[in-house]
Amino acid sequence: MATQTSRQGSGPASGQAAAATLVQTPRATRTTIYLKMLMAGSGLIFIGFVLLHMYGNLKAFAGHDAFDEYAHHLRTMGTPILPESGALWIIRTVLVLSLVVHVYAAVTLWRRARRARTVRYQVKKHTGAIFASRLMRWGGVTLLLFIIWHLLNFTIGKVNVQGGATNDPYNLLVDTFDTWWLTLIYLLAMTMLGAHLHHGTWSAMQTLGLTGTERARVRSKRLAFAVAVVVTGGFSLVPIFVLAGVITK
Repeated sequence: MATQTSRQGSGPASGQAAAATLVQTPRATRTTIYLKMLMAGSGLIFIGFVLLHMYGNLKAFAGHDAFDEYAHHLRTMGTPILPESGALWIIRTVLVLSLVVHVYAAVTLWRRARRARTVRYQVKKHTGAIFASRLMRWGGVTLLLFIIWHLLNFTIGKVNVQGGATNDPYNLLVDTFDTWWLTLIYLLAMTMLGAHLHHGTWSAMQTLGLTGTERARVRSKRLAFAVAVVVTGGFSLVPIFVLAGVITK
């Protein structure tokens, strides 16, 4: 009887449970890969944006008129096919949607990883991978808060902490970075952005299948490092030179 019961237990019901497990696992795997692809794609959009934004910021070295002309061109880009600021709002919409997708994918993957780790390790090994993961998580939160302030400072609210005019992009930029603590916050945020880009670019290359060989991995690591250094350095130049008195009104 025991043998018969055991055989019955391993019959159709047991087979269905095993089949369900086999079905769920590939589905979960596909979903995880899909979320990682979303993160990689939205991340690449942001990399393209920050490189163009960095180039625009460097216009400050050319002086007041060159920088304000660049800011004006952003508003008139695409006219007369598009209304004034039309192209700018299209770019903003794409960036907002990319941000929502990026944050959603990141939070979903993080929650999934926490649920998968049902048993806590008695001894935690602080490996480089764990540190990079934590840095990406908290760095992402820090950057999100900085982006909100940055938009209030230069785009939505146009806050001039020195009480000066806000309708002149160049003067607003100089007044902002002539305040030492704002420059310090900005530089810290750019350092965090560099670290986020370094790890994020490498992760995106892995997700897109561009690190299949040792040579490809070396190239990807170099590219990730180069992107991080160029973006961090490029964005940091203007506030440093404003604070040093090189870029002035």
